[in-house]
Amino acid sequence: MEKRELGETPHRPSYRQLVGPGPAAAGISVAHGIPGTERAGLEIAMTTQDAPAVTPPSAPTTRAYRYYVLGILVVVYTMNFLDRQILGILAVPIKRDLALTDSQLGLMGGLAFALLYSTLGVPIALLADRSSRVRIMSYALGIWSAFTMVCGFAGSFWQLFLSRVGVGVGEAGGVAPAYSLISDYFPKEQRARALAVYSLGIPIGSGMGILFGGLIAEAIDWRAAFLVVGGAGLLLAPIFRLTVRDPQRGGADAARARVAPAAPPKFVQVLKVLLPKRSFWLIAFGSAASSVCGYGVAFWLPSFFQRSLHLTLVETSLFYGAITFFGGCLGIVGGGMLADRLGSKNRAAYPLIPAVAFMIAMPCFFLAVNTSSLGLAFFLFLIPAGLNLVWLGPILTTVQHLVPAHMRTTASAMFLLINNLLGIAVGYYYFGAVSDLLKDSFGDESLRYAIYSGLGFYVISSTLFVIASRTLRKDWVE
Repeated sequence: MEKRELGETPHRPSYRQLVGPGPAAAGISVAHGIPGTERAGLEIAMTTQDAPAVTPPSAPTTRAYRYYVLGILVVVYTMNFLDRQILGILAVPIKRDLALTDSQLGLMGGLAFALLYSTLGVPIALLADRSSRVRIMSYALGIWSAFTMVCGFAGSFWQLFLSRVGVGVGEAGGVAPAYSLISDYFPKEQRARALAVYSLGIPIGSGMGILFGGLIAEAIDWRAAFLVVGGAGLLLAPIFRLTVRDPQRGGADAARARVAPAAPPKFVQVLKVLLPKRSFWLIAFGSAASSVCGYGVAFWLPSFFQRSLHLTLVETSLFYGAITFFGGCLGIVGGGMLADRLGSKNRAAYPLIPAVAFMIAMPCFFLAVNTSSLGLAFFLFLIPAGLNLVWLGPILTTVQHLVPAHMRTTASAMFLLINNLLGIAVGYYYFGAVSDLLKDSFGDESLRYAIYSGLGFYVISSTLFVIASRTLRKDWVE
């Protein structure tokens, strides 16, 4: 069998092959000027009442263009996490200037961001399943970048809190449509790797936010850091809008089978598909449990390094930025490669891979937080930083295969609603609140013990993933 590189799909059938020798012969009427069909200028409506509408496939895309789309999606996701995670490295100077507690910092980083980020994701995804995903992502990028700049003008807790709410509103439209775009550009046997490459935006964006946020704050102040990174996103938004096009929904799957695109789904329809699928709910809540620890620890580690290891802001930026970038990239790529290799033979491998990774990460995190040696701490933190992100390729691929192609954006948003509402909102606040609770007993070391207490969420996550591995085969949609 001929091997294909990432992004290369089999020959796509022509329009005539899909719909027959001609409109008259096939019983098809042609309507001109229908929204969403500007490129083809056509909409094909089957005269048979119960048959779904069939649209001609979009023009074939080259392998180079697929790589370009994946690359710019990574850049947009990098900006997503850069704007999201920069608050962590700036927490110490912000806390000092605005006289905040750890609990207030946790609310700003978690609840303020996650509340509307998670809940708005579902209606925006429904819109994306019915209209241009690229246009929605472009607007979203512009909105969250503008609100990131507004953070630089905040003078109180509530001003910064509301600015972070605005960042969450914008980012609500930035991820689920991207999952759907990638699934329509890459065939299923390459999807885990493609989604893993996309997820590199997490360590790249987080690492850049930590590095440049700290350096800019040290050179100027923390307000300037928000202005610089937000401005970069505003410059990227029109480039993304003008150079990326929406592919045919389900096109990568239809390349192998003559499958007509289905009508845009209603939320109730997607919910009916997902409700009986135990795998979806186990995976969603398992991911949320891991994110409580993953997001929470990632947000608070810069403060921990400065309080317990007595690093300066610049030293923390360099130290933790390197851990996040190198560890995260290795973990994401490794998880995607393992998922493509093992998952093609056994669907249960998709949730089992992160289940094993989290159980290895837990003792490494404990040892890393418990050491005072910088060299040893770097090595020990590097391991769980990678293992903590192994789940992205396998789990995101699984979510795409629990529903039909035309429901993927909405299903992804429902997954993100659970994962982020619990993972971000609870994770950020949990560690800050526990740190405040233990402050009288442990002083500046209270954050160390708060991190210890949160590692148990990895056990919950691994347990749910193992259970999901037993039900995944019957819930899977090819």
